[in-house]
Amino acid sequence: MANLRDIRRRIKSVKSTSQITKAMQLVAAAKMKKAQDQALAGRNYADELNKVLTNLKQNVDGDAHPLLEKREGGKTLMLVISTNKGLCGGLNTNLLKKVREESDENTHYVTVGRKLRTSLAKSGATLVADFEVNDPLPFSEARPIAKFLTDKFLSGEYNKVQVAFTNFVTTLRQDPWVTQLLTIESDTLAEKRAYEGVGKDQVNETDKEEALASDYIFEPSPEAVLDTLLPLYLNFQVYQMLVESLASEHSSRMVAMKSATDNAEQMVKDLTLEYNKARQAAITSELLEITTAQKAME
Repeated sequence: MANLRDIRRRIKSVKSTSQITKAMQLVAAAKMKKAQDQALAGRNYADELNKVLTNLKQNVDGDAHPLLEKREGGKTLMLVISTNKGLCGGLNTNLLKKVREESDENTHYVTVGRKLRTSLAKSGATLVADFEVNDPLPFSEARPIAKFLTDKFLSGEYNKVQVAFTNFVTTLRQDPWVTQLLTIESDTLAEKRAYEGVGKDQVNETDKEEALASDYIFEPSPEAVLDTLLPLYLNFQVYQMLVESLASEHSSRMVAMKSATDNAEQMVKDLTLEYNKARQAAITSELLEITTAQKAME
C-alpha cells in the first residue's frame, strides 16, 4: 500500500490543480457570456444584409461586379481562424482536420490564432499572412482582414477565397466549418446566415423567396448600391466568423475546465479514501504489534 506521506503529497497536488482549473473555468465562463452575446447580436443583421443582397443581385447584370465573377481552377486562399491558447478541448484539432479535408496542394493560408498557424507551418503549408485580433473583438479589426482577402482575389492571384472557422451552436456544441467567401455566389446569398445555418448544402427556399419578394428601391442605382454594399458584406462576414470562433473557444474552454475540475475533485475523494484505508491499516498493524508484544511478555 502506498506510503501515507506520498498520498498526502498527491492530495495536495491535485487540490492545487483543482483550484487552478476552477479559476480558469470561472474566467472562461465570464468571457464566454460576452463572446456569445457578441456572436448572437450580429446574426439578425447578417441575415437581413443577405436578403438585401439577394434582391439586389436580381436587379443587376451577373457580371456587374468583379466580386461576383465566377472563376474556375486556379489557387485557393483560405482564412483559418483558430485560438491563441490551448486547454479548449478538441476545438483546434477538429478544425485542423476539417481544413485538411477541404484543402489541396493549391491552397494557401491566412491565419488568425497561433495554434493552427504553428500546426500549418510545421506541415509545410504556404502561409501568406497572419493577423492578430483582440478579445472582445471590435468590428474595425475585421476590416483589414477582409480587405486583404478581397485584394488578393481581385488581383487574380487566387480564384477562390474560403474561411475555416468554428461555428458556435450551443455551449456544449461547436462545429468546424469551411465556407466560401469569394466568389460571392448569388444562389447562396439567401442562405440563412444566422450562423446555425452555415454549412448546409441547400439554400432555405423560404428565405430566398422572402428576400426576392421584398420591394426595395435602390438609389442612385442598383449598381452603385451593390458597389458599396459588397465590401460591407465581406467585412461583416469575416467579423461574424471571428466572433463565432471566439464564442466557440470560450465555451469549449469553460466545458473543458469544468470537466478537469470535476475529475480533480473526484481524484481527491479517491485519494482521501485510499489515505484513510492506509492509515487504518497502519493503526491496525501497530495495535497488533502492541498486542503481540504484550502476549510475549506474559
